[in-house]
Amino acid sequence: MRTRYVIAMALLVTTALVGGVAGAAAGAQPTTTASPTDEPALDGVAHGPIVHQTGDACGYPLEITDATGTTITLDEAPERITTTNPSAAQTLWELGERDRVVGVTQYAAYLDGASERENVSAEGLGVSVERVVATEPDLVLAPNASAGQVEALREQGLTVYHFSEATSIEDIAEKTETVGRLVGNCEAAAETNAEMNAAVADAENRTADLDRPDALYPLGSGFVAANNTFINSIMEAGGVNNIAAAEGDGYPQLSNEVILQTDPDLILVTTPDAAILEEEPYASTTAGTEGNYVVMNVNYLNQPAPRSVIESTTTLSTAVAELQTEDGGATDGEDGSDGEDGTDDDATDDGESGTDGDGGSTEDGGDGGDASTGDEAPGFGVVAALVAAIAAALIARRP
Repeated sequence: MRTRYVIAMALLVTTALVGGVAGAAAGAQPTTTASPTDEPALDGVAHGPIVHQTGDACGYPLEITDATGTTITLDEAPERITTTNPSAAQTLWELGERDRVVGVTQYAAYLDGASERENVSAEGLGVSVERVVATEPDLVLAPNASAGQVEALREQGLTVYHFSEATSIEDIAEKTETVGRLVGNCEAAAETNAEMNAAVADAENRTADLDRPDALYPLGSGFVAANNTFINSIMEAGGVNNIAAAEGDGYPQLSNEVILQTDPDLILVTTPDAAILEEEPYASTTAGTEGNYVVMNVNYLNQPAPRSVIESTTTLSTAVAELQTEDGGATDGEDGSDGEDGTDDDATDDGESGTDGDGGSTEDGGDGGDASTGDEAPGFGVVAALVAAIAAALIARRP
C-alpha cells in the first residue's frame, strides 16, 4: 500500500478571496431584532441578541440583550474595548477596529499588534478580573468560554456583552454582525461575512465533485471535535466527513475501540510532525497506516471567528483536492484550487472552550487536548511560532 501524507498550512497573510457569495451574506442587513439562537445562556435559557436602537440603524444609543438575558446600554461608541477570548479579538481585527482594543488574552498574541495591548489573562485559566478592570474598558466582549467570569466583571461596574456558544458557521456570522453593531461598524461586519461566505462557497465548490474522506480531529486523550460544533461545520465545508459527528455532540472522549471502528482516512493535526499518527489507536487507522493527515493552523481551527473560517475551509478543501489529485481523483483546474490555495491570503477561540471558547473545546484553556501532545487544548499558543514559520501550503509524499 502506498504511503503518503499531506501537509497544508494556512497562510498568515490576508486572504484575498474574490467571488460571488452563495445567497445573501449573513449579517449583511442590520435589523432591529436578531433571531434567537439555540445556545444556552448562563441561566439555561436560550437568548438571541435583541437590539433596540434609535435613529441610525447602526448607531447609538444602543440597547442590546446578550446570552445571559442581560440588556446592556451604550450611549455612544465604545472607545476602549477589552476582549476575554481571542475569537472576539480576531473579529475586531477583521472589522478594522484593533485601535480600540486595549486588552486581550495571551492566546490572541498571533494577531498583528496584539502584543502592544494589555494582557488580561490570569496566571491559570481564564482572565484576571483585576487586569481587565485596569484596562478601564468602555466595553468588555466575553465569548462563551468566559461565562464563569461575566458576573464577576459586572460586579466591578464594567459593561460586559456575553456571547452564546458558536456551534456553526452561521453562529460565527451572527456573532460578527453583533460585534459590528456594538462598535458601530455594521458595514465592516457585512463585508467580513460576505468574504467568509464566499470562502465557504469556494471551499465547497473545490471539493463538490470529489469523494469526501472520513476525517477526525483528535484533541488529545481521546477527545474529539464532534457534532454540533463550529469545527464540525468547518470540516463539512472543507470537504470531509467528520466521523466523530455520529458519536455525539460537542467534544466527547472516545475509546480506542471506537476510534479504530470509525477508522478515519484522514487526520487533522496542528503540528507538522503529526506525532499523534505514531500513537495508538491512530497509528492503526487507515490514516495512520497510509500516513494521511492535513496540518491546520491551530489558532484558526480552534477559534470561532471569520478569519478562522476563511483560512481553515480553504486549507482543508485544498488539501482534500490535492490528495485526490495524487490518486487521479481530480485533475488540474478541476478542483478550483489553482490560485485559491491560500497563497494570497484567518477556527474554538484561544483554546478557550475546546474550540474558541465559544464552542466549548479550546478557546482559553478548555477541555480539549492538543492534537499533537494529547496534553493541552488546541489554541494554547505553543504552536503559534511554529505555524508562523510556514508561509505556504505544502504537499508532500514519502515512499
